[in-house]
Amino acid sequence: MLCACSGEQFKFEDQPQSPQSLATRDFSASGLSSRTGDWESKFEDTQVDEVESTLKEALSLNYEEARALLGRLEYQRGNYDAALQVFQGIDVNGLTPRMKKAIQKRTRRRKPRSRGDNVPVNVLSMHSVSLLLEAILLKARSLEGLGRYVEAAKECKIIVDIVESALPDGMPEGIADDCKLQEMFHKALELQPDLWIRAGLLDEAIAAYRRALMRPWNLDPQKLATVQKDLASILLYGGFEASLPLQLPSWAPTAPKSNIEEAILLLLILMRKVTYAEIDWDADIINHLSYALSVSGQYELLATHFEQVLPGVYSRAERWYFLALCYAAAGHNDTALNLLKKVSASSEAKHKPHIPSLLLGAKLCAQGLKHANDGVKFAREVTELGTTCAKHFSSQAHKFLGICYGNAAQISVSDSERILLQRESLSYLNHAALSGKDDPEIMYNLALENAVQRNLEAALECALMYSDMEAGNSGRCCKLLTLILSSEQRYIDAESVVDFALDEAERLDQLELLRLKAVLKITREQPQQAIETYKILLTLIQAQREIEAKTSDQVKQVTSEAQEERNLEISVWQDLALLYAKLGSWADAETCLDKAKSIHFYSPRSWHATGLVFEAQSLYKEALVSFSLSLSLEPDYVPSMVSTAEVLMKLGSHSLPVARSFLMNALHVEPSNHEAWFNLGKLSKTEGSLHQAADFFQAAYELKLSAPVENFV
Repeated sequence: MLCACSGEQFKFEDQPQSPQSLATRDFSASGLSSRTGDWESKFEDTQVDEVESTLKEALSLNYEEARALLGRLEYQRGNYDAALQVFQGIDVNGLTPRMKKAIQKRTRRRKPRSRGDNVPVNVLSMHSVSLLLEAILLKARSLEGLGRYVEAAKECKIIVDIVESALPDGMPEGIADDCKLQEMFHKALELQPDLWIRAGLLDEAIAAYRRALMRPWNLDPQKLATVQKDLASILLYGGFEASLPLQLPSWAPTAPKSNIEEAILLLLILMRKVTYAEIDWDADIINHLSYALSVSGQYELLATHFEQVLPGVYSRAERWYFLALCYAAAGHNDTALNLLKKVSASSEAKHKPHIPSLLLGAKLCAQGLKHANDGVKFAREVTELGTTCAKHFSSQAHKFLGICYGNAAQISVSDSERILLQRESLSYLNHAALSGKDDPEIMYNLALENAVQRNLEAALECALMYSDMEAGNSGRCCKLLTLILSSEQRYIDAESVVDFALDEAERLDQLELLRLKAVLKITREQPQQAIETYKILLTLIQAQREIEAKTSDQVKQVTSEAQEERNLEISVWQDLALLYAKLGSWADAETCLDKAKSIHFYSPRSWHATGLVFEAQSLYKEALVSFSLSLSLEPDYVPSMVSTAEVLMKLGSHSLPVARSFLMNALHVEPSNHEAWFNLGKLSKTEGSLHQAADFFQAAYELKLSAPVENFV
């Protein structure tokens, strides 16, 4: 069959012009045709060997071309096995040096030849090189069709090796006009990494992508962008840390040092191309960049790129929503809320409500007391949509309404308004629980609100349901359960919950639970055991700090977890100071306070603890100064209000009106504070109002019976 194919049956798309081109002529078995005699008459005897060598090469190459053409035909018919058998007969290793030489010679920029110059007789034409490269590529395609991806990728690598070796500086301009060399090479560049991925060899795929980007190969801008995007994608989601290129140290000191840094660099380049309209908009690019910058904590940089997206890609509400997500993640909640308020502004009234923006606004407002009323407005807009709103969104809106009403109740100055807001809070949370039974967050917030309102049975029931939903693995669930049990004076059960949770809790939750255990020990009048627990807690914090110090060769961001750990350490030193003050160890108490102030000097609780230490030593003026400093830092800090009133009562009857004012202010902020009620009873008794004092003492007693070892919120 191959002998038949070596004749005139096959015709090339471009007919070779020179006598030495790979024309589809018949050659005799001896390798000499009738043209041999004509050639011999033109050369001297000394050139016979060179001519014979040239003719034998021509014969051999003509045979390889025939196989390339026949293999192409079989491939087009879908006969991958037959095509593969034909392509395997091509001696690629033997032809590789000649193909490299031909590419070098034919693509080299030269001066125009004079008529007397001769073309080298033993250099392949670019048409022949393209045909052979196509044969290798189709062999790879055939192997791909047979599911032999590793072998197929290796065939593509042969093409890349040949062209890269011949053209170390990249593909010259204009080469695509003369032959299909560039087309075949580009197809191999694109196919090779895909084959490695399908074979499961991601490290080889990454190497292939990097190789495609190392030199200027005249790739179409859109195809080049696709290669860059695919490389970024596999670096982000490949699930392993790829080894860096050997050439990397010589690039620059700011070269990427990890997969994610390299991916971010590629995606930033792509975003720049999109911004300057060099390539078409591709949503995958911003999606990948969002993921990469989010996991690396660079939310503000991500916001900058959302701002640079050209108008028309996103609606105004969507753009504000994405920007708000970025700023909220960066900790700039006020900026995020300002953006989200635009969504519900009058200028957007004619547009369909953007529910994700409204829910995000309600969620951010629910995280603190400051924006409780704004949170109610955001959530109400969603609930007012009625049946047009999805059930899940409606459930979330009712949850945030309940949380925000609860927060608003805490800052309300009117008792009647507070009672109304608390009632609304429970109503909306119960409604949310009915429509979102599988949402553990709803159950947690319902338990918390019931606990704050001292509905302890309902709170315990909801907390246990939340624990079942979370399979008991939530640190905050265990903390809430512990506080509810302590409100019922079940301190041993509360401590058992803490001990059970310590084994499975995450590191930060574990530290918080250890502190809670120490507080329970103090409540049970076991100060030495409490001190030992605090020592363990401080040892764990110090050990983690030493580990971080050893890896601090790079500048690290202060994460929210690190900030929480720092606040926890301050609380531990403050607790120890108060404990040592009760034990009469003034020097130890002052040492602990100095430690707390060295971490955060402007902590209201540190100055409050300082005042308590002075008060325990009967240094009332110094105590008042410390309490005043605490209130100057946080005017609504209830413990300092109550302590100030206590000291004023000890200073004499002339200070009683001022003391009453402090106690009444404390009860406005925290109506369930039993110490404020108790001191108000003492003050009334001193003033001779015995019936009023009895009512105050009764309130203090009842509140103390349901008081947790720490405030719920």
